[in-house]
Amino acid sequence: MQGLSTMKPSNSKQQQQLSSLLVVVAAVLLLGLAGVAHGGRRLIVSRSEDEPCKKMTMYYHDIIYSGNNTANATSAAVTKPEAALSLSHWKNGTFFGLLVVFDDLVTEEQALTSEPVARAQGFYFYDKKEQYNAWMAFSLVFNSTAYTGTLNLMGADLMYEKTRDISVVGGTGDFFMSRGVATLSLVAYEGTVYFRLKMDIKLYECYVAA
Repeated sequence: MQGLSTMKPSNSKQQQQLSSLLVVVAAVLLLGLAGVAHGGRRLIVSRSEDEPCKKMTMYYHDIIYSGNNTANATSAAVTKPEAALSLSHWKNGTFFGLLVVFDDLVTEEQALTSEPVARAQGFYFYDKKEQYNAWMAFSLVFNSTAYTGTLNLMGADLMYEKTRDISVVGGTGDFFMSRGVATLSLVAYEGTVYFRLKMDIKLYECYVAA
């Protein structure tokens, strides 16, 4: 009986070691499956703000529908403030409460006629009474020989600032699960009908082929 009792702790210790080994094996298998789910990609995370894993510059062109430019318009106002508000807010020009939906051309160079690289599809709305200010959310939809997939961007467009940053919150295809920042700056406008933004995009999380 004494011999049997002295073997129990040894068996218990072996069982604990076996359990630990099984946990490690399970973790390895799960990580392997995760790699398969991500298409065999590996994650690169930048260690410095000055060293993004990918940089791009492109130009966003917004042509808002004015009533007589149906063929060229790429965006349209779909709401306006209530009548009680519209008088005061249209008067001071902030467009508070206005929501615009867009399907805008994005080009490699500044000219509207230059090589297209993507479409910007989403919306922005004016959200401040006292001065121009907007909030926007959109996807850059790529379908070219250079890139395929999407990048999703969102954030406050602080229009009184010379440059403003919005977040890159994800992506698909060549930009699978990308994260980063897009710096916007106004480079041209024509009244309230057209404006062009420069977008400097820096990605700090990138998935690349393993």
